[in-house]
Amino acid sequence: MEDHSWVRAFAGSITVCDPDGIILEMNDKAKENFKDQGGSKLIGTNLFDCHPEPARSKLKGLMETQKTNVYTVEKKGKRKFIYQAPWYRGEKYCGFLELILEIPAQMPHFVRNG
Repeated sequence: MEDHSWVRAFAGSITVCDPDGIILEMNDKAKENFKDQGGSKLIGTNLFDCHPEPARSKLKGLMETQKTNVYTVEKKGKRKFIYQAPWYRGEKYCGFLELILEIPAQMPHFVRNG
């Protein structure tokens, strides 16, 4: 069996749900990020219940169309990069994942050729 412990300790927040929105997994950072909403107790619940409108409808649409959603947000003085995308096992759609990374207010940007 493979060791996936690196995912639990990864510095970014990772939350994974099935096609119906049921939260399957959260790494340690996700549990910490969402501790006010229940943390690890969110596993097994529906993520749509965690989102107010219009975010709930947007997320449902993304999941139905299997589209990726990428944006940044600032909350409590912290900037975060949000990446929400479908995940697959082989060719089969299995749900959605959300990756949240804290980003500094200023960071270098490089344009590389080839």
